[in-house]
Amino acid sequence: MPGPLPVRGSIVVPEAELTWRFSRSSGPGGQGVNTTDSRVELGFDVARTTAFGPVLRARALERLAARLVDGVITVTASEHRSQLRNREAARERLAALLRDAIAPPPKRRRSTKPSRGAVERRLAAKKHRSDLKRLRRTED
Repeated sequence: MPGPLPVRGSIVVPEAELTWRFSRSSGPGGQGVNTTDSRVELGFDVARTTAFGPVLRARALERLAARLVDGVITVTASEHRSQLRNREAARERLAALLRDAIAPPPKRRRSTKPSRGAVERRLAAKKHRSDLKRLRRTED
């Protein structure tokens, strides 16, 4: 499990750029809950990374701006009882966040307008409907 973090394709974050912190976790754990540091915080410095090129780094900084503190993104995992499973969960979460952050922007939609025939058919259908309703009315 330790080692570089694969993000997407050939993009891999080196292990040296990941910072780990461990602390006591709240929640389930039985007798060992007060003695084991099972809560995991995984930090990654997006602003100073060598894993991304300048374009990907700028894109990630822009998209993750709300979650960054001094250019560092932190992911926390404490849902499992064991530290190892929390480490795996934190790695997966960080990889998914980075994958979404460096994804290329979606293609822009080319605006189109309905064809003349489609507009005429729609208006004819509306006219027909209104004529039907008008003929149903009773004159008082």
